Amino acid sequence: MGIGRRPAPPDRTKALAENQIAALWRLDITLREKTFWKMLYESAARADEVLCLNVEDLYLQDKRGRITAKGGATEWIHWQSGTAQLLPRLIARRTRGPLFLTDRKAPAGTPTLDVCPEIGRARLSYRRAEEIFEENTRLLANPLASPEDIEDLDGWTLHRLRHSALTHDAEDGTSTPMLLARSRHASLRSLERYARPGVDAVARHVAERDPAARRRR
Repeated sequence: MGIGRRPAPPDRTKALAENQIAALWRLDITLREKTFWKMLYESAARADEVLCLNVEDLYLQDKRGRITAKGGATEWIHWQSGTAQLLPRLIARRTRGPLFLTDRKAPAGTPTLDVCPEIGRARLSYRRAEEIFEENTRLLANPLASPEDIEDLDGWTLHRLRHSALTHDAEDGTSTPMLLARSRHASLRSLERYARPGVDAVARHVAERDPAARRRR
């Protein structure tokens, strides 16, 4: 008897609605977080890939960055004008070292590759980046909750930004080859999780098919 392929666990991640993304950009957050979150959404890249970026990996004029994929292959992520406007302020005069840094000097024993050689601060970790995002999005994720209950609430995960970007691309009619290129997935099956229309897309579809709305045009 052959060994059957183990089914992949269902991905129950949901794309954020467009008004939720807009509310995210209105939060009073640091330049680092604003740039990081904007880059995640505009590039549809994985959070760990973006956190591994160094200043010297950026091609600012081309709005793209070089990342190293599994197996050592070089891949590229591309961003839009929102990220492009923020990056020069974040980088300031630095010419090398981790792009996203902690607020304090790197502790002794931190790997050299994870320390900025110019200002001595360490690379921001995935764990800390996830904590910051989750804490800052608790009220957005629970709009009916009271601010007094914020400690008992759960916010969003960083993966929601990548998922939302690809879902919104699909809703806007982006072709399958382009979705594969944007996601950097190798198979169509991997794209299925992003092909579920969100609330906004369903609402637009229903409105466009409303006979009364058609008569008003």
